[in-house]
Amino acid sequence: MYNLLLYSIILVIVIWTMDGVNINAIFKKNRIYQARVFYIMIVFSITYLVTNFIIDFINCLK
Repeated sequence: MYNLLLYSIILVIVIWTMDGVNINAIFKKNRIYQARVFYIMIVFSITYLVTNFIIDFINCLK
């Protein structure tokens, strides 16, 4: 149960931090959809990695 809560909290934090990154600067002109898909993939990937790290770290402390 705490996994879902942790995923939600980390997702909000990752979206907030990624908002400061200019992803469009690395894409070609008029490639809006590719940039959005890349942004979503990066956000979910970082969320997954950070959340699993935290869960593994908590489990190691038990």
